[in-house]
Order: sequence, then structure tokens, then C-alpha cells
Amino acid sequence: MPRAPELTGRPLIVVVAGIVHDAGGRVLIAQRRPGQHGAGFWEFPGGKRAPGETATAALGRELDEELGIHVEAAESFLALEHDNPDRRVALEFFLVTRFRGEPVAREGQPLRWVPVAELAAGGGGAGGAAGGG
Repeated sequence: MPRAPELTGRPLIVVVAGIVHDAGGRVLIAQRRPGQHGAGFWEFPGGKRAPGETATAALGRELDEELGIHVEAAESFLALEHDNPDRRVALEFFLVTRFRGEPVAREGQPLRWVPVAELAAGGGGAGGAAGGG
């Protein structure tokens, strides 16, 4: 459970990220664009959860905006919190188990399908597979 912002003096940003996989077992990662926090890092697609928005609604909205896909089913996978000097980020990862559409880079971000083993080995440039945009 994320700590309240008043306890740390830093704002809390809640982010959802989708782990989208294809029939071959590869997962989709996106590269953060220039001008964004963490520019150049690779991440699972997703973004900030709006106040009052459920995590699954935020996931569906973000993946539609970024990739043009419509999430039909997703399962909670992992939640963690990361402390930065200027902010705290609560990350909620979801396994996207069913979606409609073909992922495309709607925001101009580079996309890659990579084998899970490549991510586990630190390959593919996936230095920040966190979602956050």
C-alpha cells in the first residue's frame, strides 16, 4: 500500500503498466520518448492513473491511447513502490490476457516484441520496464 504523500513530502504518482504478450510468448516494450522522465529507457506500456480512476480503467485508457488496443481481460501481476528524490511512484503491473487490435505506436514511440528471457537477462535495453507516461 503506498504511503501517504504528507508522510514523505514528495508527491505520489500512481502508474499502471500492461504486460502484453503475443502468441509466440514475446512481450511488448516501448521506448520512452525524448523530453520524458527516463527518456530512452524501455518499459511496459502504460501511464499515470487519474484521481478516482480504477487501475483497470486506467490500463484500458492508457493502452488504447498508446497502442490502439482494447483490453478485454487483464490480471493483477505485481505492485511495488519506487522512491525518487523528487517523487514516489507506485507501480501496478497487469498481465494483459486478452485484447483486440494490433499494437501500433500511436504516440511515435519505438516498440519492440522481445522474448521474456531477453528481459530477464537484461537485454533489449529494457532498463526501466515500468510504465509511466
